[in-house]
Amino acid sequence: MSDPIFNFHDTLLLATSFQSLMFVVLILFVKHERHVSDFFLVGFFLAQAVIPIHILINFGEMVRTIALESSPNWFHALEIALWLEGPLLLWYTRSVLYKDFTLSLSDVFFLVPAILYTMYLIPAFYLQDFSTKVLLIEQYRQTETPSSFRTIDSGREFLRVLFGIFCVIIIRRARAQIRDRYSNIERIDFAWLSYLVIAFTIARGWIVLVLLITNFAPNLGAPIYNYMGLAGNYLTFALITTLMFYSLQRSSLFDEHITEENDKQTKEEELQVDPELTKRIENFMASKKPYLMHSLNLEQLSTQLEMHPRALSVTIKRHFKTNFYEFVNSYRISEAKALLANPEMKKKTMIEISGECGFNSKATYNTFFKKLVGLTPTQYRSQKLAQVGTKQSTSNDRSESNTLD
Repeated sequence: MSDPIFNFHDTLLLATSFQSLMFVVLILFVKHERHVSDFFLVGFFLAQAVIPIHILINFGEMVRTIALESSPNWFHALEIALWLEGPLLLWYTRSVLYKDFTLSLSDVFFLVPAILYTMYLIPAFYLQDFSTKVLLIEQYRQTETPSSFRTIDSGREFLRVLFGIFCVIIIRRARAQIRDRYSNIERIDFAWLSYLVIAFTIARGWIVLVLLITNFAPNLGAPIYNYMGLAGNYLTFALITTLMFYSLQRSSLFDEHITEENDKQTKEEELQVDPELTKRIENFMASKKPYLMHSLNLEQLSTQLEMHPRALSVTIKRHFKTNFYEFVNSYRISEAKALLANPEMKKKTMIEISGECGFNSKATYNTFFKKLVGLTPTQYRSQKLAQVGTKQSTSNDRSESNTLD
């Protein structure tokens, strides 16, 4: 009864699987409102729960023995999780970033590797007799023995890294897009999504590194490969643990969508700047002051102007030589300058002034003000109120002088 069933490394894999399942519970039962992105995230972490079990079956001595006694079919039964991890991460990333994201026929392309491998696996393994299956399993475990399954595994690991890199590129593009669509971006948080994508790309990249070293430095010996493989398992455990604590500490883990997919039917290059349109935009901004609305975005302003969002975006870029974010906030700064220069507003705090101008963040307000005016809001107010005081003093002196005369 005192003999250990699992060694420490096996226990770590079980802990990784358990943590991933707990993450699934967190998503499904803690969150009150769900979006399609949540189901992709559930699928992704279910894959993270299955992958350690697959590793245990193939490389854990105790679990491997139990699996062989039960059925050799277990050795590839859970492998599909390794092929689905990349597409699920990609779809989760896109569904978070793009408001109207839905799976299309083109997304089936990302499942082609998994489908092809399944089609290969059935005749190459599952239709074989028991002794052949056992032989294939032994060849898979022995790195010095050629194995078609191990060759396919190498290609799969490179593919998983490519999916991660693709997700990083998508996030970088979204970071650039938000300034063309939103006037307040403080609540748009890429941090958790970026960490998730980058962390797992690094973890899968480590596995690829082990494969490269195995192929190009075969003289290092099996112990080195084993230690590096174990290090990859520890890295994955650490990443999932960090994600758990990170998600519990941040209320913005499951934010609303932050941008929309590009309108494929309207190309930016085909749109021309209309002088009449620019005048209408300027007049509307001056008279209606839509920038005072804290949550103003490109779609809302284009609706108020009764024009296509892409036409508005192109006009702002080409005529006003800026993006939507800076365009709107420049008007807010002009409003702030007027309020700060008004003696009747001198009792209002800077937070009150920034809020009345449409800013959600005092830090953004201060940064923009300093950038456009060259002074801090406090310095600008002091300067303007001092000028007003000087003018009033000069005016009073002149009145007294006229009275004496």
